[in-house]
Amino acid sequence: MTVREVPDIVVRRLPLYLRTLAHFVEEGYAIISSQELSDRLGVPAARIRKDFSHFGGFGKQGSGYNIAYLCEQLQRILQVDRIWDIILVGVGDLGHALLRYNGFHNRGYRIVAAFDQDPAKVGQQVGAVTIQEMSQLANVTHDREIQIAIIAVPASSAQQVADQLVASGIRAILNYAPITLQLPPDVQIRYIDPVVELQSMTYYLKTGR
Repeated sequence: MTVREVPDIVVRRLPLYLRTLAHFVEEGYAIISSQELSDRLGVPAARIRKDFSHFGGFGKQGSGYNIAYLCEQLQRILQVDRIWDIILVGVGDLGHALLRYNGFHNRGYRIVAAFDQDPAKVGQQVGAVTIQEMSQLANVTHDREIQIAIIAVPASSAQQVADQLVASGIRAILNYAPITLQLPPDVQIRYIDPVVELQSMTYYLKTGR
């Protein structure tokens, strides 16, 4: 099955499976059933098996999945059996936190360059990265063949930054700005907006009114 034939919702669940499997490994498991995965994730076991079937399946019925092998296959499918270099645009409080976050590298990613339009920030060292001016973005992206970027700028600047990233060859963007970006169809985009997630939860809460 080709990349485009796999439903996007299935692809989005694969990292959740991979993360959960890592927890099982930490707990000493070597073999796991789809039902055990289901119990941890709240995803029906039949759906898990169907998701895996898009890629040929990874176990024999009744014998469960070898976790090490399953992790290896999911990493291969998600292409995180290698390290992807990432650039970050916007080095405010959020950008500083992302540059200091230790959870990227052991899951297949590393931020190798950071950019900001504030001249006062250019040249500052944050972790292992030196903040560069925006005029250097295209050169760095091209020279290092980078395809992934993180946007951590205010909403008012995000579309302009996204356009610059796409023009520089970026093909996947993780956007923290609270705005929906207009991008070419061949550019992958994911959004992280904590307020939107909170709003979707408070709908269900009793207010006492």
